[in-house]
Amino acid sequence: QVQLEESGGGSVQAGDSLRLSCECSGFTFRVYTMAWFRQAPGKEREFVSSINKSGSLTYYADFVKGRFTISRDNAANTVHLQMNSLEPEDTAVYYCAARTAVAGMGGPYSFWGQGTQVTVSS
Repeated sequence: QVQLEESGGGSVQAGDSLRLSCECSGFTFRVYTMAWFRQAPGKEREFVSSINKSGSLTYYADFVKGRFTISRDNAANTVHLQMNSLEPEDTAVYYCAARTAVAGMGGPYSFWGQGTQVTVSS
């Protein structure tokens, strides 16, 4: 059974940091591209960041470059998203996702987590 379980969300002030984690099971994590997406209230889900299977390539949406860092631990089947300098506009439900296709900023993903809420107040 494939499972992607996000954690680390919460309510913070603008300028604070959060570290999201996504613990995966039920598939061969080390051969999957991993990604983070987010969906704000009333908006479509949008790409945040992705990382290739080895962790050597990363991609970021323009609105998070320099503030967010994606990483993965293949021994622990976990992908992380370090979020610094958070802004109220970052308020959303954050989802992790997995696919076997190469990393990038587009394309479909096969597996999805249930999401974790991030709320940033000014």
